[in-house]
Amino acid sequence: MSAVLRRSRKAPAKDGPAARRDIPPGMRPPPLEPMRNPGLSRARLLDMHRFLRLNRVLEDKLSALYRQGKIVGGLYSSLGQESISVGTACALEPGDLLAPMIRNIGSLLVRGVPPLSLFLQFLARADAPTGGKDGTLHFDDLDKSIVGPISVLGTLIPVMTGAALAARMRGENRVALTYIGDGGTSTGDFHEGLNLAAVLNLPLILVVENNGYAYSTPTHGQFAVQSLAERGPAYGVASESIDGTDVLAVYAATRRAVERGRKGGGPTLLECRAFRRRGHAEHDDMRYVPKALLQAWEKRDPLDRLEGFLLDEGEATKKELRAAREEIGPALDEAARSALERPYPRPEETLRGVYHGTE
Repeated sequence: MSAVLRRSRKAPAKDGPAARRDIPPGMRPPPLEPMRNPGLSRARLLDMHRFLRLNRVLEDKLSALYRQGKIVGGLYSSLGQESISVGTACALEPGDLLAPMIRNIGSLLVRGVPPLSLFLQFLARADAPTGGKDGTLHFDDLDKSIVGPISVLGTLIPVMTGAALAARMRGENRVALTYIGDGGTSTGDFHEGLNLAAVLNLPLILVVENNGYAYSTPTHGQFAVQSLAERGPAYGVASESIDGTDVLAVYAATRRAVERGRKGGGPTLLECRAFRRRGHAEHDDMRYVPKALLQAWEKRDPLDRLEGFLLDEGEATKKELRAAREEIGPALDEAARSALERPYPRPEETLRGVYHGTE
């Protein structure tokens, strides 16, 4: 019996009536299911673990820099839902189109964006992907098939619908994947973009990161449906709802969507259920979240779950997992130090590379 399966059978005792009494109806986590290997090699499983750990530690270091006043503006964490970014990105081919949002650092790491570039970007240094003109993930890398995020929620959905159409017109068998939060599914761009992808039968994969909150508004206060995956059939597209804390389940569901799209089966809507254990941004203390709810999701930490699975299945040893942790920390410390030593852009660069419209 696997360690994860043992945990899932013990979960009712830990999260039973007494522990769950303070969690409002409609906000309780679904039953925990055991993790299963979808056929990945040991090396690939260890890669996934490394990306999850890298995502976690990198965001911790960014948070520390923010609290030291070295990062200005917004900083957005994915603590507790990193497996969505890592699992989806690992399921794509290098040439597939990927459009992350501001919490999808994990997908950028999988695509080969080095941590140094991310530190430079958040620290607004001259050598950053945007030349120091932005301090969040608003950058692209077309050589890595990465389409940059857009601040306006939902806007990337019609953009990626168009990108999938362009790829088909050029005879390229590529799928396009982007993300949206639960609250963002109420935007017009969500409906228009998904509907157009469905009508044109495009290989779009739309990942809904259902965190249970749109800022401070709980999901049950926004939607009457039990699952946001129910929106898929309304547009005639395939849909699936999966546990977003299980990186292997996320990977497997994304692979199904990729194969469907590549074979001409059209778009897929994937709802990934997880819980972000940090506020909307670093300035948000989450005082609106019941403590019992936070504690319930802490027991489902995606990194802890994968490590438990790897150990129990004999795919990794404690020594190997410890070595990965000990390697990543110092390497990221060095990347952060290097970024802090780089200069800011010169003042005259402010107006360069900026689009300007005239009447």
